[in-house]
Amino acid sequence: MERTTVILFVFFLLSVAMCSLHSFSSVAISFRTQKYVNTSLVHRLSPIGYRNYPLPLRAVTSIDEIPPNAVRRKIDRNWRGGFSLGVDLGLSRTGIAISKGYTVKPLTVLKSRGQKLETRLLEIAEEEEADEFIIGLPRSSDGKETIQSNKIRSVAGRLAIQAAERGWRVYVFDEHGTTSEASDRMIVMGLSKSERQNRSDAYAAVILLERYFSTQGLGIEIILPKSLELQAKIKNGAPVDPDFNPENLEE
Repeated sequence: MERTTVILFVFFLLSVAMCSLHSFSSVAISFRTQKYVNTSLVHRLSPIGYRNYPLPLRAVTSIDEIPPNAVRRKIDRNWRGGFSLGVDLGLSRTGIAISKGYTVKPLTVLKSRGQKLETRLLEIAEEEEADEFIIGLPRSSDGKETIQSNKIRSVAGRLAIQAAERGWRVYVFDEHGTTSEASDRMIVMGLSKSERQNRSDAYAAVILLERYFSTQGLGIEIILPKSLELQAKIKNGAPVDPDFNPENLEE
């Protein structure tokens, strides 16, 4: 009798866990440590499907299963993967920057919003051969999230579902101070006031990407769709471009 009671209790706990997992359209998992900086990726990033029978799908439980490019590049300098798109989401404008190799540069500033903005972000990623989005997450000086943070997470969640269909990843990363730092840099560069006003969002995205790579993604969060099929696509990743040669990238 006691054994039957224990079994029923275990099944109850599993049911509660599964209900919790599927109650959101997307979930966020943080990358808090650097323990994979000197660890081989061979086992962790092995594609699913080397067997003759399908493996059961399971939910991603750790960002370590899907490390960001900043970590992958540090582990393996010859890693053949995509590029990173920095996104500074504002109330009316969105700055975009791209990282190719070890070079980060401002790309453009978008004025669209809603679905049009999300569609354009996917188009730019396709054009630039990016496979991950690094979206700035507003935080106050004491590290707490703001009201704007919730809006950013909402956009990131919708974008993550669409990006996952292509095997791409969406992350959010602390953007505190990037706007003021971008302004200082543009002044040092000698840009005029009008140029600074027009390009400030794109340069804020540059600062975001530089910070992301310099910290090796420490503190970043991956935004995952709740669909196990989409999570599997993210783990498998986007198709590798056979023409991609890391040796030709700028140092």
